[in-house]
Amino acid sequence: MKGMRAFLRRYGKNRAALGAAAVLALVVLLAIVGPLLYAIDPFDMVGLPYATPFGEFPLGTDVSGRDILAGILNGARISLLIGVTAALTATTIGVALGALAGYYGGLIDDLLMRTTEFFLTIPSFVFALVLVAIFSPTVASVTAAIAVVSWPSMARLVRGEFIAQRGRTYVQACRALGMPDWEIILRQILPNALPPVIVVGSLTVATAILTESGLSFLGLSDPNVVTWGYMVGVARTALFAAPWMISIPGLAILITVLAINLVGEGLNDAFNPSLRGR
Repeated sequence: MKGMRAFLRRYGKNRAALGAAAVLALVVLLAIVGPLLYAIDPFDMVGLPYATPFGEFPLGTDVSGRDILAGILNGARISLLIGVTAALTATTIGVALGALAGYYGGLIDDLLMRTTEFFLTIPSFVFALVLVAIFSPTVASVTAAIAVVSWPSMARLVRGEFIAQRGRTYVQACRALGMPDWEIILRQILPNALPPVIVVGSLTVATAILTESGLSFLGLSDPNVVTWGYMVGVARTALFAAPWMISIPGLAILITVLAINLVGEGLNDAFNPSLRGR
């Protein structure tokens, strides 16, 4: 408890990160309860196209007469779901492979790191685009594609942390006591390697949301759901005639991604107070 209070105190000193956490909490709250309170199907043509904001519809309508506010609220849920799920999947894969490579070294390290470097040589967005294009675009396939292109950087980070920890006195003491490798990895080394993993994992959520938005903009998303990137893609034909159509979902993406990045920066400062300001 004392360590948690110290962590929260350090995090609270970063006002930008504190404000970003409040904004992110609001976005998550709107994603959860918004579609329930504003129960309009984002695919329903509820009015005339090109209706301006602050009229009959709070944020206006798009080129097909669909309610933009309904799209923003439902899109928040899908975009956050894809971002968080992809980040968790990529983090799990990266931690597992990085831990094995860093702890055992030798042939296992060479094999896993050469595989990781192979994935790192491929441009991540292009790779995700190809994967989604090969399989039918669904929420699951988009999430899986983003996870596949996101795990290598996490694996390299975790490998470095395990290499730094495996020679420490407490690890040698665990081996001398006959503790099995899996217990040393999961219960001894991993908790000490978690702070940078949490920071990078939070930033991976932001990257995943941006990647999903790019795929949706190109039409490579599930046609049965609305996401912010999909809304931007639909509105691109009306950029000059109705700029609010593209600016509203674009602003939602900007605010959410910026908030996640600032929260990640705050976590980094809280976990590593000695590095703050460098």
